[in-house]
Order: sequence, then C-alpha cells, then structure tokens
Amino acid sequence: MKIRSITYFLDPGWPLDESKLGAAGEFLARAKSAYEAAGYEVQTTRLATIPFPKLLNGVTNETPRLAEKISGLLPQIGVAYASLGPALIEHPASYAAIPEAMLASENIFFGGEMASKEKGISLAAVKACAQVIHKASAITPDGFANLRFAALANVKAGAPFFPAAYHAGDEPAFAVAVESADLAVNAFSEGQTIESGRGALVAEIEKHAQTITRISNNELSSTHFGGIDFSLAPFPDDAHSLGNAVEKMGVPKIGLHGSLAAAAILTEAVDRADFPHTGFSGFMQAVLEDSILAKRAAEGTLTIKDALLYSAVCGTGLDTIPLPGDTSAEQIAPLLLDLCALSLRLDKPLTARLMPVPGKKAGEATSFDFGFFANSKVMALESEPLNFPLGGNENFTLQEKRSNPSTQLR
Repeated sequence: MKIRSITYFLDPGWPLDESKLGAAGEFLARAKSAYEAAGYEVQTTRLATIPFPKLLNGVTNETPRLAEKISGLLPQIGVAYASLGPALIEHPASYAAIPEAMLASENIFFGGEMASKEKGISLAAVKACAQVIHKASAITPDGFANLRFAALANVKAGAPFFPAAYHAGDEPAFAVAVESADLAVNAFSEGQTIESGRGALVAEIEKHAQTITRISNNELSSTHFGGIDFSLAPFPDDAHSLGNAVEKMGVPKIGLHGSLAAAAILTEAVDRADFPHTGFSGFMQAVLEDSILAKRAAEGTLTIKDALLYSAVCGTGLDTIPLPGDTSAEQIAPLLLDLCALSLRLDKPLTARLMPVPGKKAGEATSFDFGFFANSKVMALESEPLNFPLGGNENFTLQEKRSNPSTQLR
C-alpha cells in the first residue's frame, strides 16, 4: 500500500496570498517526511482551494490567470499539483472558463458541479460539463487533458483524490488518499471464503489507517486532519488491480455477472473498517489506471454500462473512460445525467472523468504515454442526444430512496 496523495486544503485568497501557499508547502514537506518515516511511499503532495468561482468572487474570466499563477508557484513550494475546485451551478459562466485555464497550465485540476442534495440536478450544468469534456479533448492530440477534469455529482468538500478535491472553509485542513488495491488482491489470493477474505481486508485497512491517523493527529496536529480516503485505488499492474481482486473472488472476468456483488463486498469492507472516513472510500474503477480493467475493456467484456452499473455500489463512479474522439457533448450529457440520478437516489458521491481520444474510434487501441495508465481500447458509448424535457435546462430534485418504505397495502 502507498499514499497516493497528501492533500492540503486552503483558501489562498485572490490576489493570491503567497505566504499561505508557502506555509502549505512547508506543512506538506513535513507531513511527507512523517509518513515516509513510518514506511509509506508518498507519491505526491497536492493543494486544493475553495471553488474557483468563489475564490474569484464570480469574476470567472480571471480563471486562466489564476491557474497560470498557481501553476508557476507550485514548483517553488515543492508541491506537484493543485485543484481549483469545481465550476458551480450558481455561476453558470464558470464552466466555460475551464478549457482555457487548462490550456494555461499542466498541473492544475478542475471539477464541474452537476448535482447535490441541496441544489438538485441542473440539466444546464450537466450540459456545461459535457461541453468542457468535449472542448478539453482537443487541447492535446491524445485527449490527455481530460485527466484534469471531472464532472461531480453530490461530492462534498474535503475529498483528497483529484480532480474531485476542493475546500469549504476558512481554516486550512489536510487529508490522505491511499493507493491500496493490492490489499484487496492479497486478501482474496489464498482461496479465502468471502467472510475470511473480507475480514483480512478490513484488518489490513484498519492496521494502516491506525498508523496514518496516529501520525496525523500527533505529529501533524498543527493543521486539522480531515480523514483518510481509503479508496481501493489501483496502479496499472496486476498486483495492484481491483479487477484482479474481483477475479480472485471468483468472477472469471470482471464485466461478467457477479462483478457487481464483488464490487459491493469490497466497498462494504471499507465501510466496515474503523477509521476517519472522507471522500469516496470504496471501490475505484479507474479503467485506464487498472491493468485488468483495461484488459477487459479492450476485450469488450467490461462496457461503459457495466461501469455505470457498478457505480451503484462503488466509490467514485466512471473514471478514466476512453471514448471515441468524435463523441459529441450532446452524447456525453445523457451518461452524466444517469450518474447524477444514481448519486442523488443513493446519496453518494460520484464523478465522471471521461476521455474522448481524438482520431480514435470504438475498438481502436489507446496509446497514452503515462506511468499511471495501462493502455486499452476506446470504449463504445451507446448514447444519443436527449429530447425535451430531459434535454432541457431546468433544475429538478430527486429524493434519496427511503430506507424503510411503508408496507401498507393499498
């Protein structure tokens, strides 16, 4: 298991208060050393600000300048990446500012809010996020810029995984995101029963979480500790593949029936574990970051509809999904809308990080040159533009499913 990120949350002000950014860099360097002394590899340190429309007081045409400024400061303070948070439903112009801001930087991430319990689902925001994905796909020849954008449904502040990370508050805080799919692979590698495998996984999660929490609350107590996102995040080799864990549990190939049950068991194991939860904390089905998921997607065994189905029981939703390069924003929007509906009815955070690949058609091989990716094939998207009323621009609410519905006969 590794620490994927130590994420520091702050409001840096605008114009930027560089002293706050400097303090963040100093804290993250100290935190990295503390976790490494306990035996953990720390892959990255990151910053996450309050949502950029709030940071800029609604003047969203300043977003590219903000991104460029923070991007230039990150190397000076020893931090790898920053998230400027999501475009917001109440600031409709904020979505259109994102592609230009991505052009102005290579280490800045963004989100786009589509839905929340408080605001409901905004069809206009769903369309706006689809437009961001479509436009960002043309920033580089391989469509890689969409790695830095996610459409968000019901995602609260404080999640340390990018691109979903953002802050909500005045005082700084930090949280830890782990890369721990190997714990699931190991837990089910010895012919375990469901109960014994799940028990082994819960025990391993709690063992590592106790160490991380102790360091966070004792050695790093100068800054509020927001918790651990113990999502079973993968790395693109079989030893760190959640797809491999599912297949160790008895599913011949992930994507076949039985896969949802396996994903539910793994996510529920994270729920069972006793530690300070934050973020998604569950099964993370990042197709291009997982060697087995990438392989099954290339074979056609794992489809986008399968991944959407597993979102009902997983942690993050749809992540690093390669789409045909000619996919239109109008075809992307229905998929995002389905994700929003799941998130509100099930009251869970879900995201979509979709990656149209310019010049590629469904079934053609991807060729990303990135150490955290396993190449696959472009996945077919069975979607057509929505007609009215779902194709409109209204906001509507969806109540969470009742846990104890009435059984009275009518």
